[in-house]
Amino acid sequence: MRVFITGGAGFIGSHLADYYVAAGDQVTILDNFSTGSKANIAHLDGKVTTVEGDIRNVDLVESLTKDADLVLHMAAALGVNTILESPIESISTNITGSEVVLNAATKFNKRIIIASTSEIYGKNPKQPLSETDDRVVGAPQKIRWTYSDAKAIEEAMASALHQEKKLPVTTVRLFNTVGLRQTGRYGMVVPRFVHAALKNEPITIYGDGTQSRVFCHVADAVQAIVTMAAKDSTIGDVYNVGGTGEVTIKELADQVLAVTGSQSQITYTPYSEAYPAGFEDIHRRVPDISKVKAAINWVPTKDLKQIISDIAAQ
Repeated sequence: MRVFITGGAGFIGSHLADYYVAAGDQVTILDNFSTGSKANIAHLDGKVTTVEGDIRNVDLVESLTKDADLVLHMAAALGVNTILESPIESISTNITGSEVVLNAATKFNKRIIIASTSEIYGKNPKQPLSETDDRVVGAPQKIRWTYSDAKAIEEAMASALHQEKKLPVTTVRLFNTVGLRQTGRYGMVVPRFVHAALKNEPITIYGDGTQSRVFCHVADAVQAIVTMAAKDSTIGDVYNVGGTGEVTIKELADQVLAVTGSQSQITYTPYSEAYPAGFEDIHRRVPDISKVKAAINWVPTKDLKQIISDIAAQ
């Protein structure tokens, strides 16, 4: 099988490349290396075709899509810091880029998986969140929500193309996926905490630490994605993919200290000092993953201790 991965040098994209290479498939990666890293795919030298370019380049995307059997659209401007610091470029990448990729898949009638996000739900207080729950987002001036809005438009385009053009698309909403190759550069909390702990530097919690999340190991997320891609029964639908075991950010910091044996101290920084203007936090975010369990018999297998250990060992 010929697999085309946008954002294939990124955190999740590179793990998907690993999976399909190991399965004996031909893999082509498109990445602009803005958040992706050549180091993430260095071990795949000679095993994949890597193209450096932009997903907004229509001719380039069409040429790569035409020759593929499966398209995995993982490319995006992501991370709270990226969105707040470069909002216009991020909006363009996430809306225009996704439109280009989806239109190319439609033009050539290619099976496609699009990576969406738990950010879709915004600050909906109803927990756990299921696929049909409403979006609750802040004012447009709260720039953080532009990522949620852009991904919602992407999902809407995918749904419309499925309905009107029979595009064989499946949407995956990823909840706090973490693991090897993820960095803390873009505001990702687990690698940021682990890297600080390994250096015995202060672990800085933004806010008061009572906000809570559920983390999913990248290996589990990849297994869900590749299983959905192989099943026609998931076409035209959307699925949450996330872990189990809700923890507060303070509890996360405590677990990082315990697993790493670090002497780091825990410190607190107000959001107003941690982020540029336009930030707004979500107090709880918990996925309802009953739909994906029923659809593909998938359950996450790796707990938070394993996630922390894997990041610490990289």
